[in-house]
Order: sequence, then C-alpha cells, then structure tokens
Amino acid sequence: MTTSPVTADHDLIASATHRARGLTEPLLRNIVEALGPSLAAIGCYHFGWQTDEPYTAGKAIRPTMAILAAEAVGAPPSAALPAAAAAELVHNFSLIHDDIIDSDEQRRGRPSVWKAHGVPAAILIGDALHAAAFELLLGTGRPNAAAVAERLAVAMREIVNGQVQDIEFAGRPWSGPQAVMLDEYQAMAEAKTGALLAFAAAGGAQLAEAPPSAVRTFDVLGRHLGLAFQCTDDVLGIWGDPAVTGKPVFGDLREGKKTLPVIAALATDTPARARLAPLLTEGLRDDAGLRLAAELVEEAGGRKFAEQEASRHLTGVGECLDSLDMPDTVRKSFEALANTLIGRTR
Repeated sequence: MTTSPVTADHDLIASATHRARGLTEPLLRNIVEALGPSLAAIGCYHFGWQTDEPYTAGKAIRPTMAILAAEAVGAPPSAALPAAAAAELVHNFSLIHDDIIDSDEQRRGRPSVWKAHGVPAAILIGDALHAAAFELLLGTGRPNAAAVAERLAVAMREIVNGQVQDIEFAGRPWSGPQAVMLDEYQAMAEAKTGALLAFAAAGGAQLAEAPPSAVRTFDVLGRHLGLAFQCTDDVLGIWGDPAVTGKPVFGDLREGKKTLPVIAALATDTPARARLAPLLTEGLRDDAGLRLAAELVEEAGGRKFAEQEASRHLTGVGECLDSLDMPDTVRKSFEALANTLIGRTR
C-alpha cells in the first residue's frame, strides 16, 4: 500500500519531535528542579510533570528545529541541546506571561499558571525560566556560547516589541489614518512569532559551529516559518473548524483581533470593504454579525491574501533548504515540520 504524503509528513515529524522531546526533557527537568522547591513545583505544574505522563507542554517545535539544524551541518544532536532547551525555556516563559497579559484562564485544557498559583508566582516562574535560558547557554563553555546567548537576547527584544505592538494594535481604529497597515502587522508577526523560531534554528546551527552563511540562512528559514504559521493561524482564527482548532468559529472576530485577513480586506478598495469597516467599528454583537463580517472579509479578498502569504513564506522555507547542503532525511524532516505547522502539504 502506498503511503500518502500527508501520512508520510505526519509520521516523519512525529518521529523528529518525539526524539527532540526525549533529548530535551531531561535537561529541562534538571533546570526546573534546580530553581528550588517552591518555583520547581510551579514549573512542574506548567510543564505537566506532576504526574507520570510524558512531557506535555507543547509540541517541541523549537527544540526540533535546533536539533535538525545541528544535524543539517553534520553535528550530533547533543551539539544543539543548549539552544534547544533555551528556546523551550523562553517559549514557556512567554506563554506564562502572555496568559497573565491576556487574562487567559486556561492553557491546554487546564488552569493556566496564574489562575492555579496566582499572578505573583506566575510572574516569578516566568522570570526564572527566562534567566535559566541564558545561564544554560553561557554555562556550556563552548566557543560560540556567548554569541548564541547574544542572539537569544536580540530575539527576546524582538518578541517583547512584537507583543507591545500587538497590544497597541488592539486600541487603534479599524479604518482611517490610525488604522493598522499591512506592513506594520507583518513586522509585528515576524517579531512575535518568527524571532524565536529563527533563534532555535540559527542557534542550533551556531552551537554546532556552522559557517556564518548557514547560520544566517537558518535565521531566515525560521522567520519564514513563523510568518507562514501566523498567516495560517489567522485564517483558522476566523474560519477554522472548532473540532480541530479547539476555538469557537469566528473566534478572532468575536474578540475583535486585528489579524491579517481582516487588515488585508480593509486595505482593498471593494464594496465588501465599504460594508465591513463600519460593521467592525460598531462592534460585532451576535452570530449573524460575525458571520456577515467573515463573509465580507472573504469577499474582499482577505482570506485569499493570507493563504497566499502563507504559501509564499512556505516557498521561502523551501528556498532556504535548497540553498543548504544537508542529509536528505534532515531536509525532509524540515519540510514535514513546515507542512505540519501551516496545515498543508506540497
């Protein structure tokens, strides 16, 4: 029986992420346990380690990218482990603090850290994970350790600036001279979503002592992947199947989020745009209004634009991979990862 591309992608990335999780989790556990009893208990709660269940805090996408990048340049997975774990520590720090900022009471089907342990404890465990990431990198003693730590610091500055922009966008009008423009949104998405993926790939390659040109290519690859993911996530945030996304249909419209399909629709000169702008300004109060807004966004071309942008960035990932000499199995794993993150195959 012939295996379909979708099944092959799923099996390949499942194997790669399982391996990355297995390599990274022991290091993460040691780091969290070293924080002291009180913080360690909160960290174990967040990561899902209070039971005998396997590591549950996320899909290990960033550790997978770091390890694949090291293998792409001929190094063993162990070369990238500090970058893999540092990326995961910073990612989880940002999740914990984002839940506080957004007042999200649930994460992955259970109370978020701040809801379970209080805001002060959530702030402090997030701070501890953030600090531990830099301690880990700088404590490796490797020639490139300081440069990789500096790369992470730059990525963190981007992430924070992206978060600030995202919050600021929420208070701006839907139309007029103060409306959010496409280039502003895309810059915010690259910073908020792409910067840490770029660090994971480039940091893994840099610790593996890859040539500077390869490190730069992995940075670009991570940014393309982050933007492709964000474009797709924005489409799913309006039209995604709740059974698949776990979110209500039209969820982003319901919350008044300024996402790519809506911003793109509002940038057009179409009759649908003329009807959409006042509808959004007045506020969407019921399912009928939400449905109409989604139809107008699609009619104005917002959905198509976001899907085309996701495809364009996926092509960018492919171009980065094509420019690098790496084992075929590693290349296929990167491709499978990209396809999985944006929910498509090619």
